[in-house]
Amino acid sequence: MIDERLIEREQKALMPNYRRQPVQFVRGEGAGLFDPDGRRYIDCVAGISMINVGHSHPAVVAAIQEQAARLINVSNLFYTEQMIALAEWIRDNSMGGRVFFCNSGTEAVEAALKLCRKHGQGRPEVVALVDSFHGRTYGALTLTGQPGKQDAFRPLLPGVVHVDRQDMEGLHAAVGPRTAAVFMEIVQGESGVHPTPPEMLRLARELCDRHGALLVFDEIQTGLARTGPTFAYRDLGIAPDVMTMAKSLGGGVPIGAITARPGIDATFQPGDHGSTFAGGPLACAAGLAATAVLADPALQAHVREEGARFLDGLRGLVADGLATEARGRGLMCGLDLPQARAADLVSAMLARGILVNATGPRTIRFLPPLVIGREDLDAVLAALRETIPALTA
Repeated sequence: MIDERLIEREQKALMPNYRRQPVQFVRGEGAGLFDPDGRRYIDCVAGISMINVGHSHPAVVAAIQEQAARLINVSNLFYTEQMIALAEWIRDNSMGGRVFFCNSGTEAVEAALKLCRKHGQGRPEVVALVDSFHGRTYGALTLTGQPGKQDAFRPLLPGVVHVDRQDMEGLHAAVGPRTAAVFMEIVQGESGVHPTPPEMLRLARELCDRHGALLVFDEIQTGLARTGPTFAYRDLGIAPDVMTMAKSLGGGVPIGAITARPGIDATFQPGDHGSTFAGGPLACAAGLAATAVLADPALQAHVREEGARFLDGLRGLVADGLATEARGRGLMCGLDLPQARAADLVSAMLARGILVNATGPRTIRFLPPLVIGREDLDAVLAALRETIPALTA
């Protein structure tokens, strides 16, 4: 699957902070990736939900090519049409407030954290959830409720309180007049696709309103039609004060953003925050093309229909004793195995030409490009049904 010389070069050139799978990709199309020999792999990772539009979507490719030939970047010291147009799209398709651009999800969380700290002057605490994932820079890492990702980098930032996603009493106790913000993922993707209970999200909204804190929804993974609607909060009837987004916003090109409801969106003033590359014409042109694809009602209906069908197939594996639990929303699903063999299953599926990833010793996550067809999803289910028994025997 891969030339060993490439692995040797990687080991000498790159820091060893990734466990890469032994495969090289040279081309992508839709829900498929191709190695140098031309073998097609069904992609159920999508760059960790970065390629929602599918690999090399023609509209995104055309936008990048056209923009690169005219203007790539000029910094935020000047006006560009693409930046303003993408901000207008986000405003008009979410909470009606203004936008700040950055380059990634963790940068979006850092920006949101700073905005909430400034808004809540004198409020020293921020509440987040156990098992959450918000990024790897220091503020985002402190919000992340996973000690295994934090321990090597302590001390972290002070003032963050973590509550279990089902502990409503704990949330009551944690949110008060000292709270600047509550950060929540609607679905906790990194820990294995665990939806936050709607009653917990509603309680967070009520407590933030009562105490004057800001509710922040991290939609970096759930946003841009991953669960069906343009943003996952739309299905809940619970609106945040601030929202983060990134990953698929640029169709594969690095870009992130935060938006805030009107009134809160004036918190940042000149000099409060910035980002040299953020909101550049190239990234925003790609974003405009990607969002046009992802906002299509037909695509969103496809996500709902095929996601529900795929989750039913995963639940069939549970019913047959091949797995212990299946969870999901839209085309964002997790499967728990009866034994700690998730890494082995990733390797076995790779050998079959299917890309999945493990989020824990027993858990497999599925995040295919949203354009994936039923035939590919059925092939994934068939491969799981054939592969799991050999690993768990």
